[in-house]
Amino acid sequence: MKNPHIFLLSVSLPTPSSETIFVSGLPFGAIEAIKAAYGSLVQILDPPRDGFNLTLKINLSKVPANQEQRQALLVKVASIREVVLGAPLRVILKHLASRTVAPDMDPLVALVHRPKESFFVFPQADKVTVMYPMRFNDSIDTVLATSFLQEFVEARRTAGLNNTPPCSWSHTPPPELKEVSPDALSANAGFVSFVIFPRHVEGQKLDRTVWSLSTFHAYVSYHVKALDRAKPDPESSKKTSHNRSFQRLVLGIDVGRTVEAYTSKKPAVEALMPYFK
Repeated sequence: MKNPHIFLLSVSLPTPSSETIFVSGLPFGAIEAIKAAYGSLVQILDPPRDGFNLTLKINLSKVPANQEQRQALLVKVASIREVVLGAPLRVILKHLASRTVAPDMDPLVALVHRPKESFFVFPQADKVTVMYPMRFNDSIDTVLATSFLQEFVEARRTAGLNNTPPCSWSHTPPPELKEVSPDALSANAGFVSFVIFPRHVEGQKLDRTVWSLSTFHAYVSYHVKALDRAKPDPESSKKTSHNRSFQRLVLGIDVGRTVEAYTSKKPAVEALMPYFK
């Protein structure tokens, strides 16, 4: 814009799958979530710029002078995609905090997080179950993700993390997804489920929980890519039974170390999934 304090930020969201509901190009609750997150800093332009789901007019003159507050707000602006995509989950979990279910809420809610892919939320007054069909395009990533998720669930079960949301993994869809079309459940790395209780969304925990659940697939993908890079280079390794055993050993160690780092609450991991503490 001609005014150096004003700029436009346009957002293109993943193409929703058929079971996901968008209202005027946005997930339900998105407008309210934007207003709650940014207040007078942003103005929503209607219609958005061509080719985008959302365009925001941002007034930098309203950014706080305090350095810490400024940084927090700018990080939130940079996270606009997660704010918008996580809006329906925020609505559901906010009602969970008051032990209610949002009026006119479907028994099973599909939320977009990747192009034409959804994860699913089963809202109840006393708990909310969040379920992820885990899909990966690369066959090696699929194997690594399956191993990582099994280790992830087992480590959390044995680490004494009593206050964290219960987590499970299975090859087959959870019973809550029995009415969902087979195409939406074509998971090649199984299904992960979290059960969220009111204590997980009380007060400031709500924001962290929404963020963590909205970015869970990205969290797994990050570790899968890290494990993939940790493998020995097959071209520089001798193709012997000893080497194959070494590769399996290295994979097992890296998965274990990743989960160990997670459950040990190191700062970097806390930033990724803080509500598991």
